[in-house]
Amino acid sequence: MLLQRWERARRGDGQLVLIIGEPGLGKSRLMEEFQTRLRDTPHTWVEWSCSQLLQNTPLHPIAEWGRERFGGADVPAEQRIAELESTLTQIKLDPIENVPLLATLLAVPLPKERMPTLAPEDLRRRQLGALTAILIASARLQPMVLALEDLHWADPSTLDVLRGIAESGALAPLIVLVSTRPEFRLPWGMRSHHGTISLAPLDRDQVRHMVGNLAAHHVLAKDMIDGVTERTGGVPLFIEEVTRLLLERGEQGGIHSIPPTLQQSLTARLDRLGSAREVAQIGAVIGRDFTYWLLRTLTGMDDASLQAALDRLAEADILLARGLPPQSDYRFKHALIQDAAYENLLKSRRQALHCRVAEALRDNAATAAAEPELLAHHFTQAGMTEAAIEWWGKAGQRSLESSALVESAEQFRRALAQIATLPATTGLRREQIRAQVALANALMTIKGYAAPETKAALELARKLIEQAEALGEPPEDPLLVFSVLYGVWGVDRIAVNGDAMRDLSAQFLALASKQSATVPLMNGHRIVGVSLLLTGDISEGRESLDRAITLYDPVEHPTLAARFAVDIAVSIWCYRSIALWLLGYPDAALADTKRVVQHARGIGQAASLMFALHHSSLTQIQFGHYAAANADADELAVLAEEKDASLWKASGLLWRGCLLTMTGKASDAIPAITAGLAALRSTGSTMWMPLLLTYLARAHSALGQSDEARRCIGEAMTAVETAKERWCESEVNRVAGEIWLRSPDPDRQKAEDYFRRALTVARTQQARSLELRAAMSMARLWRDQGKPQQARELLAPVYDWFTEGFDTLDLKEAKALLNSLAS
Repeated sequence: MLLQRWERARRGDGQLVLIIGEPGLGKSRLMEEFQTRLRDTPHTWVEWSCSQLLQNTPLHPIAEWGRERFGGADVPAEQRIAELESTLTQIKLDPIENVPLLATLLAVPLPKERMPTLAPEDLRRRQLGALTAILIASARLQPMVLALEDLHWADPSTLDVLRGIAESGALAPLIVLVSTRPEFRLPWGMRSHHGTISLAPLDRDQVRHMVGNLAAHHVLAKDMIDGVTERTGGVPLFIEEVTRLLLERGEQGGIHSIPPTLQQSLTARLDRLGSAREVAQIGAVIGRDFTYWLLRTLTGMDDASLQAALDRLAEADILLARGLPPQSDYRFKHALIQDAAYENLLKSRRQALHCRVAEALRDNAATAAAEPELLAHHFTQAGMTEAAIEWWGKAGQRSLESSALVESAEQFRRALAQIATLPATTGLRREQIRAQVALANALMTIKGYAAPETKAALELARKLIEQAEALGEPPEDPLLVFSVLYGVWGVDRIAVNGDAMRDLSAQFLALASKQSATVPLMNGHRIVGVSLLLTGDISEGRESLDRAITLYDPVEHPTLAARFAVDIAVSIWCYRSIALWLLGYPDAALADTKRVVQHARGIGQAASLMFALHHSSLTQIQFGHYAAANADADELAVLAEEKDASLWKASGLLWRGCLLTMTGKASDAIPAITAGLAALRSTGSTMWMPLLLTYLARAHSALGQSDEARRCIGEAMTAVETAKERWCESEVNRVAGEIWLRSPDPDRQKAEDYFRRALTVARTQQARSLELRAAMSMARLWRDQGKPQQARELLAPVYDWFTEGFDTLDLKEAKALLNSLAS
């Protein structure tokens, strides 16, 4: 199968093949055999290996490949850069553009003047694009195999890269081979160019054949071979071990002298290595992969003795070696061999070795900066809990700053788990609060503000702060308190509890006013403004948002984005654009909409960009700028999928559905909005529900499904009343009137009543844009009833009030309607 897939790939029909099997069934061996078969075929073989110790270090396998391909710390930086530039030139990619993007991913150091100046999120997006480009371009120069081992240990960012390569490489001479254990599931669906090889234990005939090949010129009795079959369960690695032992011992003692389990068999092999066994055990503590310099540091052995031990381990098929000492690297041939070496150590010896590994890595500034999770792991295993907490926190913060949100959340969980094992102290309580708040902020984007996990994280953070304050130990950073209060308010905002939102935002602002600090005060005005806007006090909400934005420092305050889930200015401009549009200032609203997306790209935080794209889609739909709205919704969907952000995935789907409604594709809109609403509710969110239900109602009405349309608009009205989300109350009533007009048995009086209600609400809220819509609906009704003069007298003064936004759809339609009423 692999050779057939390879032939397709060579012809430009890119392939991805999953090799699935339990440990020891031969996944790596199958890859090795495939590589051997290709020896005489021109190709490029690229190998990425995932690490059990670095499952939350973003893009670790790619960095390791970069060190192997372009040189490690022992190679001068200029030489590594030159090699990368040469490679890019050969495959016809611009080195000037791509070296700054790829260097840090591939562990190639750049001088400061060549470092990219892009914002982090924009940088990450372009880096992943450049990484995909270098592989695809290389494959087009010469067919390529990308072998990715142990995908079940991959970090989320590497999975994102693999997804992009698998999709972009469909039309390139590239085959991607992926080995993984059965419990792992790809986070995306299989495609036509994807395939699966599932490995199973060998049957009796296959065992006999394998034993025969291993024994070569030695003949084993039939009962011995049958014993191998039964003892090993058909697991190739175990078969290899048992056969090796039988050949070493002869048939003395028979099969019953062989250890009964694979683990014991591997341990027996290690025991026969004498002094080399200790070197293997120390290597196992470091990890499946380790370097000569680190091993020498830990063993204290002289070069001759250490090299002799390593040579013996390689000859015994324990280790695979790359390069020559002292620049050599080593890898256990199989993870199970590493496990056996590790488990054969006393716990006290393991802890001591982990401590020495951690301290050696900490003294290496480059490793400590690039892989803080590795240090955190070793300090954890060493029982050095306070150091482990420090390094898990550093790992989490590093991931958070690079928008690797899933990895960040897991690293902060590890820090919190370590804190929980120690007696409480002032310092630990403060560290716990910092980690808990950081976890909650990451979860707001990953799971959604109102998801159970997020709410639980916020509630615990709030409880920890209250306990610390009761002990006279308030957090050293007062912004942590406000960050938690903001998160709690955010739950009420997303789940839409209007009364609670207003009460909590007022409390927040009152507390902030006592602090005489800019950031809390700015945030206080912001959330008061949002609360007032969403509950229908639009003009007052806009005033609060105006006050908030005057306090924003574009140099200092973007660094606070992770503290409050999104950048503060992004949030202010998003909501102010809605307020401005509602109040009848479409051009000003559009200016805020464009400004916020540009600003979000500039600060480079994924959560802020998703927030901006979500709100830009909403407002562009209201302007009638459907192409722009669609582009924003598409970008949001891609980014949300990349970051596994449940709330924003639902958002992207919903805005696409609303756009389908507005562009005459109601039959496609209904399943999209229905699925989006289900996904939205699964995150605990009910925000925008009245508005979204109006689009669903309009789609049903357009298809003549009046009962469903009335049901949806009835739900929208209920949501307005129960949640107090009143900013779109006028529009809900207007759409209700339109639905009654389009029913098979139109009720014009009921429609007129709804239009009157829409006008009354819009005027009370000073929502000029919604008043215009309601006036147009009423004017059309009166026109059709033979009252054109009355219709014109209603609509004209509303239209004449506007001084801007005449290229928006509503104002164009209003002008056309007024012209028709005058003729």
